[in-house]
Amino acid sequence: MLPQLVSIVFWLAVLGLAWGMARRALLWRTGRSSAVDLHGLLQIPKRYFVDLHEVVAREPFVARAHVGVAGGALLALALVAFNYGLGLYWASLDTLLLLAGLLMLAGASAMAWRRRSAPARLSQGTWRRLPYSLLLFALAVALAGGVALTGTALAPWLAGLISLAFAVGAAELALGIGMGGPMKHAVAGLLHLGLHPRPERFGDKRFATALKPLRLSAGDMGVGKPADFAWNRLLSFDACVQCGKCEAACPAFAAGQPLNPKKLIQDLVVGMSAKSDTHYAGSPYPGRTTGEHRGAPGLPIVPGLIDSDTLWSCTTCRACVQECPMLIEHVDAIVDMRRHLALVGGVVPNKGMEALEQLRDTDTVGGFPLAARHHWAADLNVPVLDAGAQADWLVLVGEGGFDMRYQRTLRAFIKTLQKAGLKIALLGAAETDCGDLARRLGDEAGFQRLATQLIATLKTRAFHHIVTPDPHIFHALKNEYPAIGGTFDVWHHTQLLADLLAGGKLQPTRAASSEAVTYHDPCYLGRYGREVNAPRAVLKGIGIQVVEMERSRERGRCCGGGGGAPFTDVPGAIRIPDIRIADAKSVGAGVVAVACPNCTAMLEGVVGPRPEVRDIAELLAYALEVA
Repeated sequence: MLPQLVSIVFWLAVLGLAWGMARRALLWRTGRSSAVDLHGLLQIPKRYFVDLHEVVAREPFVARAHVGVAGGALLALALVAFNYGLGLYWASLDTLLLLAGLLMLAGASAMAWRRRSAPARLSQGTWRRLPYSLLLFALAVALAGGVALTGTALAPWLAGLISLAFAVGAAELALGIGMGGPMKHAVAGLLHLGLHPRPERFGDKRFATALKPLRLSAGDMGVGKPADFAWNRLLSFDACVQCGKCEAACPAFAAGQPLNPKKLIQDLVVGMSAKSDTHYAGSPYPGRTTGEHRGAPGLPIVPGLIDSDTLWSCTTCRACVQECPMLIEHVDAIVDMRRHLALVGGVVPNKGMEALEQLRDTDTVGGFPLAARHHWAADLNVPVLDAGAQADWLVLVGEGGFDMRYQRTLRAFIKTLQKAGLKIALLGAAETDCGDLARRLGDEAGFQRLATQLIATLKTRAFHHIVTPDPHIFHALKNEYPAIGGTFDVWHHTQLLADLLAGGKLQPTRAASSEAVTYHDPCYLGRYGREVNAPRAVLKGIGIQVVEMERSRERGRCCGGGGGAPFTDVPGAIRIPDIRIADAKSVGAGVVAVACPNCTAMLEGVVGPRPEVRDIAELLAYALEVA
């Protein structure tokens, strides 16, 4: 009797799943068309078991529980479909079914135990019931396999109870996708992995971070309503498991600014579903209450669904993306919504619009004359690379060339390169802004103009390599310019300095620092550029043993200087750089080594006693006795 009941429940679940998939697919299809590689569907097993678990494994206990639940459930469903759904009832498969049930039972028990003292970042509500409905399903599967294996005759009422337990778990999965339950993520997540908006994340370019250019000539002005997202991006929002790892990593959330990446993704799900956020059971946006946001696929996102301050709070540091176990692209979504606000609405808060206007008028963020960018180098005898001239290394200094504090770093860097005997040059007044700030503030038209202009300038010069101390320039030229016709060999200054030290072209002659030194990873170098070793190699080469902060390398905490945040300046309970300096103090650092002009400015702006902030180039120049 039990096998027949399980078979009936299985086919009812299949029908429920088909209904739910059709219902949800109609919501996804409200989005814009998007070309996808259907071969990605064939890659789902590899992406799920390898690529995804590389991220999940950062929490070993959770990873093991997930392997138990998901692995046991997938095996159990396959066996039930084959043995019971098709009515084969092969006893030889019941042993495997029993093992699958026990594996899932162990994983679900671990999840239930963890939920007893769940971290604040985990959503509650319907998510609290999930471990228990999965426990019921696992228990039913194990009992079904055990009963069939031993040939035990069951009373009808007991067979009915086991079938009911099986039905509860099957309903959680089958109806979750259609009714928006917790197990929605399982179905949507698998499809998301196969039809990911960034398929390069699963190949040789799995750390690709470049934003996709808008087709401005075709009227693409970013995302103003949920239906403006590509359909597979809407699908990706449904993959969210509400674990809150993005929330815990977000510097804006930690600073009390009105941004929570998890809530933002759930608000986009609300907008896609034409509902309100009344049933959201996680942490709200700091300073905002839950239950006030609602939307629909064709309605504007701002202000009804998401407040504009939420979007402008983001530093685009990608910490949320780095931590997401479902590989959701929060930053891409935020920038797309910013693009609509900037290009269509023409509104960027505080000093953001002033910066964009100065970029349009002067090709610099601060409105400076281009010729003043290299005044700091007037006595250093660095040639300007004019059209037709040649150099091995072209140094791009960026907006830091106008900043009196950062000019010390630039001078130290140039003197170090001269000490190594490199043939270097500057662009002089021909160096225009790379466009990074414009792009992050949503002015895609401004970015494309600036990028095209700088590419044209660079193509008229003869050089072998570009080197820059600015990770934002490094990322833009290395990762984003190829999409618009500019491919160059681009180095960050720490990469070049590490190479010179390793090759013996630089020989330090004194200790660089007598104090404890910690290193702050710039987001656009560590996460966007995936370069965390070269800066540490330089520090090691000058005799510094780095004292690592808790948040370091690819998981480093943002300084608050990216994404135009210093210009939009959304208030919070505390400043992001204050949090980062507190990290440095907690490890007893007397010096914070940096490798980015934005990081220098933000961390030196912290008021009160703090460690000294010095660029790696300054520390090396001191050790070489050239500064």
